[in-house]
Amino acid sequence: MAEQKSNIKSGLEITYYTDPLCCWSWGFEPQWRRLLYELNDKIRYRYCMGGLLPKWKNYNDNLNSVTRPIQMGPVWMHAKEISGMPMDYNIWMRDPPSSSYPACLAVKCASIQSLRAEEKYLRMVREELMINGKNISNRAVLFEIAEKVEKEIPGFDAAIFKEDFKNDAALDAFKKDLQEIQYHRINRFPTLVIRSANKKGVLISGYRPYPLLIESIHNLTDLKLPKKINRETYTKYWGSLTERELREIE
Repeated sequence: MAEQKSNIKSGLEITYYTDPLCCWSWGFEPQWRRLLYELNDKIRYRYCMGGLLPKWKNYNDNLNSVTRPIQMGPVWMHAKEISGMPMDYNIWMRDPPSSSYPACLAVKCASIQSLRAEEKYLRMVREELMINGKNISNRAVLFEIAEKVEKEIPGFDAAIFKEDFKNDAALDAFKKDLQEIQYHRINRFPTLVIRSANKKGVLISGYRPYPLLIESIHNLTDLKLPKKINRETYTKYWGSLTERELREIE
């Protein structure tokens, strides 16, 4: 799992605006993970939780014509077809999440302990939703994920996570994320804002192919990337990968 480095060589900083419930963010995982792997100690990055679905009452996604849970299924079917990532779109008929706020708050709770914990938790909450069809608006599911993270991330304490979640220890951090998204008028996930110390930032909004990401970064700084990524080393680095994520590095 990637760690933040103090000696950032390129001066690049990336803010990733996303949401655990966002199917396009999940579809973007192959590109995002490859980017983190190839740039490694050349960037500094952070996650900003989007609060995609506060609640279904008065929810209206004009872009996708979604006002009810059952209407989200076709959106996921389309995202699955385009991205190639596995998605259990039947959850919107079987056990639809009522909100993405609990999962966003859970990710912020994990971030209190470390970036590694935050990143691992975000990945696992996506997997439980998209692959295993778990309802991530359910507190019990979020706590189960924390227990899984505890087994994989040294120093992460699931008990502390649960207390932080119950006591709203990360609520202010989540509110700041929502305020930042509103201030910058981020209305689509995933969105990346890539900044360089010497040049203006670049905003990349929506699902995008990897070459476009690299082209945008090369416009900001001159980075040398590995010519070929070893499949075994890449798998060991991340721990869990979908077949689509492996195809991204071929």
